[in-house]
Amino acid sequence: MSNHFTGLSLGPPMGDQRLDLCDLYAFTAPGDPDRTVLILNANPNADALHPDAIYRMNVDTDGDLLTDVAFSWVFGTPGPDGAQTYSVTMATGEQARDPEAAGTPIVTDAAVSFGPRANVVESGAYTVAAGSRSDAFFFDFDGIKNLFDTSGNRNFTAPHLGGKSPWTGVDSNTTANVFSMAIELPTAALRPSPTLRVWGRCSVRRDGELVHADRAGHPSMSSFFNTDDTKEEYNASEPVHDRERWTDQFVHLLGHTGGYTEEEARAAIDDHGLLPDVLHFDPAKPAFYPNGRTFTEDVIDIRVAFLTRNEAPPTGLSPHTDTLDRFPYLGDPHMS
Repeated sequence: MSNHFTGLSLGPPMGDQRLDLCDLYAFTAPGDPDRTVLILNANPNADALHPDAIYRMNVDTDGDLLTDVAFSWVFGTPGPDGAQTYSVTMATGEQARDPEAAGTPIVTDAAVSFGPRANVVESGAYTVAAGSRSDAFFFDFDGIKNLFDTSGNRNFTAPHLGGKSPWTGVDSNTTANVFSMAIELPTAALRPSPTLRVWGRCSVRRDGELVHADRAGHPSMSSFFNTDDTKEEYNASEPVHDRERWTDQFVHLLGHTGGYTEEEARAAIDDHGLLPDVLHFDPAKPAFYPNGRTFTEDVIDIRVAFLTRNEAPPTGLSPHTDTLDRFPYLGDPHMS
């Protein structure tokens, strides 16, 4: 769950795990170069999602950072037995920029799967699933704390680099589950020209208004680049405003973590395409972060290397082995 904590307090948005977006993936379907897979994970407790929330995958097809295609997921109120249903709509053009769950229905009142097998739904050219799955994200949480915290107060601006590696070699996520929303569709339906820019959004209705609670683009961005004072604004903001609003904060952080000068930090942010905070994916090229994202990239390694200007050693962890070569691609959940 590369974004399973935000800011120094390491807490979920609005104190509600159901609103916590964890990871976003985009890759070409194995064995079918004409189809694209998008996966948005939320809620590291892997239980029911918020019935008053809208979970969205936003896709910009032409580079203006405005949504051109949107997949909106809404969930019913869980029943006494914990069962939950979900519906998915697809909106395009101006309608895709409506924060509500607008557009053409793809799936209506399908069953969320909390058991050992996914409930895969075929709907025309679309394949959809939602429910508990094995989390593919691998990371050394104790190692992160060793690297950024020696005083008991988490401080992601001051890595402690020395002769001894901070990493423990232990994957903290080997038996973790996550709530996954997955869709596979013809790439032509996304109209890439040629690069897609994808980001996740979670919004929740409060006092009759839809409030943006969280977002996901590049892995491990909000976790490391935000503070408790800025995380709510960051989560609510839109990618089209990212460079104007957040570049100075990112530059300041990089000066502390890696000794970057202002000019070096700005160049590095641009070279890595970190702002705006959207996942870039050109379906004509192999999917491997930062071109889309699959389950094999050590994104914590990548992010910490960037923050420390390649001074931190690699984590030494390996990808999980329970992922699938078929939809919904994340492995079956760990059952207690």
